[in-house]
Amino acid sequence: MDAPLHAARSGRTLTLTLNRPERRNALSPGLVAGLTSAITAAADDPEVGCVVLRGAGGRFCAGGDLGGEGLADGGVLAREAAARAYAALLETIVHAPVPVLAAVAGDALGGGLGLAAAAHLVLAADDARFGTPELNLGLFPMVIGPLLARHLPPHVLHGMILLDRRMSAEEAARWGFAVEVCPVAALDARADALAAQLAARPRGVVGLGLRALAEARELPLGPGMARMASALALNLLTEDAGEGLAAFFGRRPAVWTGR
Repeated sequence: MDAPLHAARSGRTLTLTLNRPERRNALSPGLVAGLTSAITAAADDPEVGCVVLRGAGGRFCAGGDLGGEGLADGGVLAREAAARAYAALLETIVHAPVPVLAAVAGDALGGGLGLAAAAHLVLAADDARFGTPELNLGLFPMVIGPLLARHLPPHVLHGMILLDRRMSAEEAARWGFAVEVCPVAALDARADALAAQLAARPRGVVGLGLRALAEARELPLGPGMARMASALALNLLTEDAGEGLAAFFGRRPAVWTGR
């Protein structure tokens, strides 16, 4: 049996492919654990400049695998543990010091939508559909709700949750959920191009900024601004900040060291 998660490194880009096409790439506990471990390792590896999330088989992710790996009959504690593990995965992505790009083709539903919402950027194929169909099963999208509320206006989000309305790629771009839409046939190539652009950024400064921004977003305005001011003070002390200014005034390309 193929591994549920396929990891491939190309230069400074790490591509993680959800590899359960027979289950529409549904999130089993094993897949959640694998994603958490891989993204944590990437965060600690200064040679990784970008992480790309993809789904095998022409679709991104159908959500949680509610009937798989014993969850259907595992009782309340097993389900609660699985929900906590999934929430921890989303937090790992949100707070990752390396850009995470979700390249979405086909359906991103429920927990799959949560992965896209947690990523720093979403690239949508023109056949992408984003939705939260949990109420059809008598469930509410509790864990992904806080993330979705950051990205979407209340009436749009309520329509998705309460009426099971699917958001198209074009709508996702219109609301700022997706940074770009491309033809499905070009998704992999466009994701690789964006990943290369992201990976070429100064890794240390990007990490410092992404972590500070994620923390500031969870604070009231005053403390959030103070958090960013502290991060700026550290940023100004980095070697890459000095190199960036020297390159600017010297009218030459910067050579980043990640320090």
